Amino acid sequence: MTSTPPGRLRADAAHNRRALLDAAAATFAEQGMDASIAQIAARAGIGKGTVFRHFATKSDLVAAILRDRLDEFTAAGTALLDAADPESALLEFMTTGVEMQARDRSFCEAGTGIAHSDPEVRAASARLFETAEALTDRARRQGSVRDDITGKDIMLLPRAAYEAAAPLGDVAPALWRRYLSVIFDGLRPEAARPLPHPAPTGAQFAAVMEGKTADGGPTAPRRK
Repeated sequence: MTSTPPGRLRADAAHNRRALLDAAAATFAEQGMDASIAQIAARAGIGKGTVFRHFATKSDLVAAILRDRLDEFTAAGTALLDAADPESALLEFMTTGVEMQARDRSFCEAGTGIAHSDPEVRAASARLFETAEALTDRARRQGSVRDDITGKDIMLLPRAAYEAAAPLGDVAPALWRRYLSVIFDGLRPEAARPLPHPAPTGAQFAAVMEGKTADGGPTAPRRK
């Protein structure tokens, strides 16, 4: 009987680990950080024991996913550093931040949780903050944002836009763009500009209270 070459074993292990991370990321994105290892294992088509062979604890798994997300955000920001218009680049960076939160409900939860005890997560966060500061510095030097705005401000503000629109997310999923524009206007040294999304309507608030979505269907149940 022939044995599997060591290189193939390493490649298979890396592939299995990646598949596990993808399954875990998708589960956490849909269900939040309360999703169980059993749910993740079932989605990946493996046993719980296999999960723990790759990651000793759930916290280790969460940290690995968060590192991926932070690196993804950093890569998006780095690609904008050579953009012709620093103002548009900064807004696009912030937009990416809100979009990541909107599609992945675990992003904020993990970012403020125990995963920050992981040194690799802290290093990934530092890289992201450096990128945010570089983008902000370009916009400051252009004169498109106030002199007292920092990259740390820019990292915090996308969540404000996301949270402001979250109560109406089922009926007005693009509403966060309105509030991100309000926030970005607050960064400008000149007068405010027209907003790209209309204000929420009374009918939309009523729909939320009645448990309906934009197409008239029921809203998804809120998970704790």
